[in-house]
Amino acid sequence: MTRPGSRTRPLDDLSALVTGGSRGLGLLLAEQLAAQGAATVTIAARDREELERAAALLRARTSATVRVAVCDVRDRATVRELMRTTHEAAGLDVVVANAGVIQVAPLAAIGAEQFQDAMGTIFEGALHTSLEALPYLRQSPAGGRLALIGSVGGLLAVPHLLPYSCAKAAVGALAEGLHAEAGPGVSVTAVHPGLMRTGSHLQAEFGGDVDREFGWFSALAGAPVVSMDARRAAGRIVRAVGHRRTRLVLTPMARAAGLAHGLAPALTTKLTTLVAKALPEASGPTGLSQGHEAGEPIGPVARRLRAWGSRLNDRAVGPGNQRRPGPTTSA
Repeated sequence: MTRPGSRTRPLDDLSALVTGGSRGLGLLLAEQLAAQGAATVTIAARDREELERAAALLRARTSATVRVAVCDVRDRATVRELMRTTHEAAGLDVVVANAGVIQVAPLAAIGAEQFQDAMGTIFEGALHTSLEALPYLRQSPAGGRLALIGSVGGLLAVPHLLPYSCAKAAVGALAEGLHAEAGPGVSVTAVHPGLMRTGSHLQAEFGGDVDREFGWFSALAGAPVVSMDARRAAGRIVRAVGHRRTRLVLTPMARAAGLAHGLAPALTTKLTTLVAKALPEASGPTGLSQGHEAGEPIGPVARRLRAWGSRLNDRAVGPGNQRRPGPTTSA
């Protein structure tokens, strides 16, 4: 219960669930939900060991009751069971659909299976989470809150991130449609973050010229000004969910990119074509490797640029529970 004399916050004493909550942004969202008043936070992901480490971090950082649940969001029956058991154990007032994969590769280095993997985890995962959560969220005495984590990559197609962009675009459309049709008492928040320093570059999957793809992605995702501190981003997301905002786009660059694409889509597409030409060409064997398997880019200048750009992102690896290789379940 809220302490006498304390200031009531929108999420005080509520029960929240985060998919893809074992590391990266999902872990920080769980932390911020607890910090902003949630009494019970359930984190769900595929890897039990990773979940237990994440729970230990959350218990050390917050005073909330932390629950863990092994769940593959691609399996709707498993998601249905997750929602039922969470509701029975703690109630269900806030659900954040965050689980995802990041694949960085030129189109020539991937096939249909990478698109299917991204759609299965990112879009179908968000779909299963939403459909199975809504009946319980409608029962919430506080009024249910549902958040779907999209991306600036869903607002415009990002070169070498095409499967990710397609899946995130579908999540954005789903969030808007659910907002219109979820029914009274339930709010739906569409979240479109730009680049964030989550340490996810070590868990992201890279194809083509793996070392060079890892080099540019890790540098850009951690570069000052271009990217955003992930804990700060998580705090803004949780506040938006608490206050039932319809849409949140994070980072000035993401807002500018989304606006530019909305006002001048043809010009934006031409610009992204130029960007694609500047990125590494497909080379090496087919298939994807995680970032922790990549080597340093060739050449001293490229290595220095990666080291400089990725420094802040490298610092996020430990706090984001990203150290140990595992299933890619958190964006």
